[in-house]
Amino acid sequence: MAVMATVATGSTSALAAVDTEPISEQPVSDGVDDVDVPPPYSVWSPWQKKLIVAGAAFGGFFNPITAQVYLPALTVLEDEFGVTEAEINLTVTTYMIFQGLTPILFSGFTDTLGRRPGYIFCFIVYISANIALALANDYEDLLVIRCFQSAGSATIMVICQAVVADIITSAERGAYIALTAIPSILGPSLGPVIGGAMTQYMGWRSIFWMLTIAAGINFLLMLLFIPETCRKVVGDGSVRPPWWCQSVYQWFYYRRHPSVPQNLNSLEKSAYTTDEGKLKYATSHLFSSFALLREKELALLLIIGGTVFTGVYAVGTAMPALLQNLYGFTPMQIGLMYLPLAGGSILAVVFVGPGMNWNLRRHARKLGMPVDKKTKMDLSRFPIEKVRLEIAFPFLLLGVGIITSWGWITVNKVEIEKVIIVVLFLGVGLVGVNNVVNALIVDIYPDTAGAALAAYNLAKCIMGAASSGFVAPMILGMGMGPAFTLLGCLYLLLVPIILLVMWKGVAWRTSRHARELRKKGSILVREQEPQESVSDTDMASTPQKETTSTEILPAEKDARSTS
Repeated sequence: MAVMATVATGSTSALAAVDTEPISEQPVSDGVDDVDVPPPYSVWSPWQKKLIVAGAAFGGFFNPITAQVYLPALTVLEDEFGVTEAEINLTVTTYMIFQGLTPILFSGFTDTLGRRPGYIFCFIVYISANIALALANDYEDLLVIRCFQSAGSATIMVICQAVVADIITSAERGAYIALTAIPSILGPSLGPVIGGAMTQYMGWRSIFWMLTIAAGINFLLMLLFIPETCRKVVGDGSVRPPWWCQSVYQWFYYRRHPSVPQNLNSLEKSAYTTDEGKLKYATSHLFSSFALLREKELALLLIIGGTVFTGVYAVGTAMPALLQNLYGFTPMQIGLMYLPLAGGSILAVVFVGPGMNWNLRRHARKLGMPVDKKTKMDLSRFPIEKVRLEIAFPFLLLGVGIITSWGWITVNKVEIEKVIIVVLFLGVGLVGVNNVVNALIVDIYPDTAGAALAAYNLAKCIMGAASSGFVAPMILGMGMGPAFTLLGCLYLLLVPIILLVMWKGVAWRTSRHARELRKKGSILVREQEPQESVSDTDMASTPQKETTSTEILPAEKDARSTS
């Protein structure tokens, strides 16, 4: 509740002065403070940001745990529905396909119309799908409903990641990685353990009832308290959102305080300002994630992150059969072997977050740039690619060594303690690279974070599904050691790609911003043309203000400053 109180009682004296004093009586600025002290990026206090990010991260927990908690029940479902192993595995394949494709359709809407409408729609779809799965009685129902379950949970995860870009600056993003990464890390690790225990002792239907209850609690808390964060809707958090984007608490608060001061200048500039225009804009950008794939920098980052995730999926897919055949593990013991991966992932978060913040401050000092966590940095000429990817290098090299050694230690059937250590460091290396790439994508696409992250999610799902399908034939054809050595060599091919992004990143961003400015300028000109289309009679009878090209320049200036 204190979140809204801060927005209502925050520092608004400057805004009030500008709104109430005549222009002639407003104080004259010397121009120094206005230039040197940019406005705060967000009105939220640090602990409020942590609460918002933590709430969003809890929502993102459902996608990874839903994918993994289901796996221990596959053999049970195969027997109950009387289908083959290939048919029951198809429910996993379709889940991953929809996990990658669905966020592409919704990311453009949430980037324009707000995060909360996307939350509400996707939670309703996800909860309904879980209830239907718990009541399913035949294989066809299971196959189809799993697609809806994937669609809802995957889009929720992408929206949660976009919330971070709405309220967190580049200078402080590393400090919030733990809140956003740990739930998505614990999901794949805890999912097999929870799914195995519930399937064994309570039946497979209990899995979906558990997900229904957990998602329902999260949905209720989101409806009551989580505020809208989309900067095209609420700006820095002080702008009053439309009623469909308000939490229940906000709705009651604004009824009691109808005149809350708002910093309208903090709204992200858009060529469309009306609700109809925003809807038209969102619809025209329905496949904005696919459009972003044409950008060289993002395409290369997707290759880096997607390739890294092939190792995660390859090990995760091969682990159950290996542990059962080589060590005689039960399904419950196999599930427990995923916990070291979670431990390593948490260690990666502990090192990556502070490391990124330290490296950003180090480069800023070299360039003589001030670093203020409360304000948005000007990254137009700042080598943010180099800053982030320098942290990824040691984690990538660690991943090369670990993914290669994984194949050879399992072939030689070493002590299980050594296998646990290798799995632990596998989580450190691969998840460390993923966290860096995720943060960099948000840094270079802050205004379309939802669409960019949806494209990243698609790349991970496609390449992960491919690795899951190819790992078994590779092991059979080449052997365990050579198969994972080949995967380690594939990781080494990422090194020149990373160096290329570090070298050309600033130039690519500058070129992209120039194209966006030209596009915004053409849209503004087209929107003003209908206002000039009046009849000769109207022009003769009604005094008209001549519209010249100079009246378009301020709008172009706003677009330029926003970019």
